[in-house]
Formats: sequence, C-alpha cells, structure tokens
Amino acid sequence: MTEDLWTAREIAQQPDVWRALAGSLGADQGRIDAFLAPLLARNDLRIVLTGAGTSAFAGQILAPGLTRALRRRVDAVATTDLVSNPREHLAEDYPTLLVSFARSGDSPESLAAVQLADEVLTDCWHLILTCNPDGRLYRTTSGSRSLALLMPEGTNDRGFAMTSSVTSMMLAALTVLGGRHDIALLADVAAAALPDLAKRARELAEDHADRFVYLGSGLLTGVARESALKLLELTAGGVVSYFDSPLGFRHGPKSVLTATTVVVVYLSNDPYTRRYDLDIVHELRSALPDGQLITVGCRDDAEEETWSFPGLGHLPDVAVAPVLLLAAQHIALATSRALGLSPDNPFPAREVNRVVEGVTIHALDQ
Repeated sequence: MTEDLWTAREIAQQPDVWRALAGSLGADQGRIDAFLAPLLARNDLRIVLTGAGTSAFAGQILAPGLTRALRRRVDAVATTDLVSNPREHLAEDYPTLLVSFARSGDSPESLAAVQLADEVLTDCWHLILTCNPDGRLYRTTSGSRSLALLMPEGTNDRGFAMTSSVTSMMLAALTVLGGRHDIALLADVAAAALPDLAKRARELAEDHADRFVYLGSGLLTGVARESALKLLELTAGGVVSYFDSPLGFRHGPKSVLTATTVVVVYLSNDPYTRRYDLDIVHELRSALPDGQLITVGCRDDAEEETWSFPGLGHLPDVAVAPVLLLAAQHIALATSRALGLSPDNPFPAREVNRVVEGVTIHALDQ
C-alpha cells in the first residue's frame, strides 16, 4: 500500500465497516446491557462524552441527539479541556459515565481524562470506544466500572486523519446508548452514494477554492466543525476552513466570504430546523458564484439538496451525521490531492502528528 492510498481506502471501506460493527455489537449485546442497563436506569446519572480533536467533535455531534433520546443530561467535554480544567468540568460530583472516544487509545489526554475523572468524582464509570487493541486505553481499562468496546478491524486508520474510525465510534455510541438504529440502511445508502461523492469532490477541487465554510444547525454544527478540521488537516493548512451555524454565521463570521469561497450547508431532517438552513441557502445563492454553494442532505423530494443521501430523510439528524461526514471526507481528500499533497501524510516534516506528541500531563494538586 503506497502512501497515497490509505485515506481513500479508509473512506471507501466505511459501509462495510459499519455492517461489521452492527454484527459485533449484536454479538456483544449481553455484556453491553449488563454494564449499561443499571447505569441508564439511574435518574441522577450524568453522561460525559470526551475525546480530543475529531474524537471530541464526535461527542459534540452526539450529545444533543442523545440528550433528546435519553431525556437526561449528556455533555460533550473535550479531553483537552477536561485535563487542563477538571475542577470546572467535573465540579458537580454526580454519578458519571465517562464515554471516551479514542482512535489509538494512546493520546496522553485520553489516558489522563480517565484517571482524573476517577480522582475527582466519587462515582465514575467508563465506556471506552476505541479502534486499537494495542492502545494503552484499551489494554489498561478493566474492572466492574469499565467497559471497553473495540471497533472492527481496519478502523484504526493508517491515514493521518480520522475517517472510518470516527464514524464507527459514533455509530457504536449511538447504538449502545441511544437505542438500536438501522446501521445496514445507513451502510447501503452510503455505499450507493460514494462513487458520486468522489466524482463531485474531484470536480470541486479542480476549481482551486482557497477557503471553505461549513454550516450546520444544532448537532450538525458539530458535523460542520469536523468537516472544517478534515479539510484543514489534509491540505496541511493550505486551504482555510471555517464552521458555524446558519443563524450564527450572519453575526459577523459572514465576513469570511470572498469570491473564491465555497460554502457547504448541511440541511437538517427536522422540518422546523430546516427552515433556518434554507434561509441561509437562499441568502447565499445571491452572494456566491455558481457552483460555490453546496447543500448536503437526506430528503428524497428536496430540490434544495445538491449532494444527497436519499432514503434517510425520516431519520433524526444524529443518526445520519456519520453519513453526512462522507461528503466532507471526500472534499478534503480531493482538495489535498489537487494541491499535490499526500492525504496519508500531509505533514512529512511531522509538524503535526497522527497521535499527538509533546504533551506533559501534570499531577492534580490536592
């Protein structure tokens, strides 16, 4: 495998990986229920979703949807925030389930977050979602207060950026915490859409836009944030990227627009929220040249969607979020290649690393 093929392969493998995930979760249902059912039955349980970078954004995407599904408090707190400020983010000593998203399980903050939560909180349980059986987080987390779930083989992305890893962990968390979803349907729709996504992304990259803006409402703001990061990572900062919500964008950030800006708007499946998404779409149509406004959605009958995943319009946004991320992954991949970079290794001088380096974890003063 050459240095320019892993990322493309890992994007393309996601439908198959998701199907494998559904099978493994089904086979492990007894162990999962034995751990989670007593916790979720507690009315005083706080759920905290944590991770760093893309893994943190996974939590930001899932938290609103899980709050709505579970009708309980679910917070997204990045490990990078939790580790530096544990007494703020864990100030309320509630019984807590800390859900850790970790591709490698070797990031210093991922390990420290687990340790700090146990140190600061009286009652803390851990759900570990990881892609690396050799990672320290997977190997060292054990006992009655912990459950570690390993994602299917191949999800520990060898490419620089997280692709199949993050969508698999998101679907795993959504399934075990938020109820069963039709992962097979998501996989089928994604598989059918991937060839067209690749073609559209290549055509878009040929225009050599110098900045991208991603917009999404509610939990789709998290999708927009991850989309912006993916482009920034795979182009080694060569293309400026920005994210916001459609309503928030008008309050100053709209200043980022230029004649060479591409705007991607994720359209919500929620009929009420979707009105606000379409308002900014109609506004931007008159401000941007043809071809520089892209809408991504899942409604079968929607003329507003230029990049579509038909057949998923009946699902909540949290369920389709992993599918929507495929569009951003392809845009980042194609743009990276158009700039003459290797998507698998956009930082050959190691200015930025696949697993973060150089972090010192300091002991918590008592």
